[in-house]
Amino acid sequence: MATGTHDFKGDPRNADILISVNGELVHRDQAKVSVFDSGYMMGDGVWEGLRLHHGGIAFLDQHLERLYQGARTIDMDIGLTPEELTRRVFDCLDANRMTDGVHIRLMVTRGVKYTPYQDPRVTVTPATIVIIAEHKNPNPENFERGVRLYTVAVRRGYPDVQDQKLNSHSKLNCITACIQAAKAGADEGLMLDPHGFVATCNSTHFFIVRRGEVWTSTGQYCIPGITRGNMIRLARDNGIPVFEKPFSLYDVYGADEAFVTGTFAGLTPVREVDGRPICHPLNTDTSWKGPGPMARKLSALYQELCEREAQRPE
Repeated sequence: MATGTHDFKGDPRNADILISVNGELVHRDQAKVSVFDSGYMMGDGVWEGLRLHHGGIAFLDQHLERLYQGARTIDMDIGLTPEELTRRVFDCLDANRMTDGVHIRLMVTRGVKYTPYQDPRVTVTPATIVIIAEHKNPNPENFERGVRLYTVAVRRGYPDVQDQKLNSHSKLNCITACIQAAKAGADEGLMLDPHGFVATCNSTHFFIVRRGEVWTSTGQYCIPGITRGNMIRLARDNGIPVFEKPFSLYDVYGADEAFVTGTFAGLTPVREVDGRPICHPLNTDTSWKGPGPMARKLSALYQELCEREAQRPE
């Protein structure tokens, strides 16, 4: 069972879901890809996480743009138009009779190779496209109790090593960060950029609130988060000062509030970073009081935005 920012309660309906494998709908127990697949062998592919809200997918166009941008960056042909891929996603949802409270993992790898080797030129099939849709809602208790972060030694690196903006199947950088945080007893890892400034978390984006202002990183060392971008947009639209800027752990430890964002859970408050409670430094009562006013306000605004902007093809 997942913990931390992706904590959820299991749903028995997921035992019999149909999964789309290259357009064929199969029972989850029969869903397979080749051991020669580029994703299995090399982590060679891109993916998206999507949320279904009342029959529509929130921010669908933004997710598709990021997916196709990632594919172009790694010189991979998805093989379907965005419209065809969207139709395939909704065919899977409709086959499972899903309308709400669903999390979707859309995965595209370069395809099957004829021998185990990294060179894309040994790929002999079109891209492999797998769509997994599950009945899955974030644990509501997580919002009220907050999560604990631990600053890990693993850094978000320079783009000439591996561009951190790629939402790729190669996630070992984030996985090792997650392991370090879990070994330290935290829910998720807080990751720094090569200069020592706060970058992001291993599976979510990180924000702090300082004296009425919302801060997040420059965005140069993390994927272009859809929820992150929409949270910034909501703050600006509602007159909340918001800044994408370099900041250090000094600023984090003295923040009034902190929270993380992601497609699955939306906004999740942070109660503690590196054993330090998140509250104003002049506050002598450091016990957790629940989400702060900024987290509550932005979370409510975000849920409304998801409902308004969920899309479904005609």
